[in-house]
Amino acid sequence: MDVTNDTPDSAVVGPSPSRPRVLAAFAVAAASSIAALALLDDPLTARALAVAAVYLTFALSEVAPPFVPTLVLLVSIPVVLGVRSSSYQLPAVLSWGADPVLGLFAGGFALGLAAARHGLDGAFASALLRAAGRSQRGLVAVVLLAAVGTSMWLSNVAAAALLLAALRPILSPPTPPALRRAALVALAVGANLGGMATPIGSGPNGIAIAATRHLAPITFLSWMSFGVPLVLGMSLLAWALISLRYGVRGDIQLSLAAPAALTPAARRVCAVFACAVAAWLTEPLHHISAPTVALGLMLVLFASGLLGKSDLGALDWSTLGLIAGGLILGRLLETSGVLHSMAGALAQSGYPRWVWLGGLVSASALLAALMSNTATAALLIPLGLELDATPATAILIAVATSFGMPFPISTPPNAMVYGTGAVRTSDLLQIGLVVMVIGCVLVTFTGSWFLRLLGFG
Repeated sequence: MDVTNDTPDSAVVGPSPSRPRVLAAFAVAAASSIAALALLDDPLTARALAVAAVYLTFALSEVAPPFVPTLVLLVSIPVVLGVRSSSYQLPAVLSWGADPVLGLFAGGFALGLAAARHGLDGAFASALLRAAGRSQRGLVAVVLLAAVGTSMWLSNVAAAALLLAALRPILSPPTPPALRRAALVALAVGANLGGMATPIGSGPNGIAIAATRHLAPITFLSWMSFGVPLVLGMSLLAWALISLRYGVRGDIQLSLAAPAALTPAARRVCAVFACAVAAWLTEPLHHISAPTVALGLMLVLFASGLLGKSDLGALDWSTLGLIAGGLILGRLLETSGVLHSMAGALAQSGYPRWVWLGGLVSASALLAALMSNTATAALLIPLGLELDATPATAILIAVATSFGMPFPISTPPNAMVYGTGAVRTSDLLQIGLVVMVIGCVLVTFTGSWFLRLLGFG
């Protein structure tokens, strides 16, 4: 799972931002909002853009906790725009962010927490590493797929953390340095790609689902019908690139500790998880929405004692707040007419669809590589829907954020493997940049066609 079962995708846990960086963020926010108010004739548009500029400055610069920019919106929209219309007063603004997709991610967070509490994550990683056997290329493939599989359901941070722990036996001699670097890069790339595969895999996925609910409902299974083949294809590409880049070949003998037996509680978590996945995948049959199933998952975990009262506070409410902020921003830009004006200007330019779609997809990946992927999606998905009001456009922009992985600061998994000291910046850049470019080209030219086959054209 990408951003949303942990922290914003580009937010790396570390020391507090420096005072100059905070001051610079305040200066940019002030300058951009003043410019919007001074240069635009329409007062409503000017005020909406001023508020959006402040939000985006703090969300993209990440100088404050993820929920702070959302609080900025909740306060500033009623204060700045509420005096002009009741559409911008607090009850309306709260309704913009109160989307069912938040329940979907809350259930995912609870599942990840339960897996960690009862040792399922480590057991899963160790079992997969044992499946690699003695083949070096097999080891890299298993690490990559293990990161993908974990990130689909839990979080990219959890995926990286548990696999780093499982990889500890091969992170030191006599394992060849090239194999160590290959395995670590595979871990980071897999954790980043996995977020595309499921609706709960990444915050941008949730924003895309919420933004297109009035156009066509995107079920859990329909998203996976597009996301899983894409992830598997990109994972195969990444495995080939890593194997060639580091000359991975031959055999290696791994010394892994015997896996611990699952506790009864861990087995119950597995059963609950299996039931939830089955309900998600069969939504077209029983018509119980994925968010409802996710909230039911939370109910079972807490009611059965698999999660306790203290775990409620450990859920990632901060990221839920960030996702809500993205939804609110999109509605603000839509209601105020800003997106309509921007889309009209692009439409009059006469560019063919693949040009502006490719531009939005590339911008989505590049911004996510440098900043918050959820804030990136909140900005670009509404604009894309103004240009082409189909779910396909929103889905492609959302998945493109998971391609933003070329730098150590791009995602938490990148930062974690870079922090081991065994991986250089060039290692992440050489593989991540190629995956990002090929991924953007692929979804630009084939994504819409594939999604039309699924009914989202």
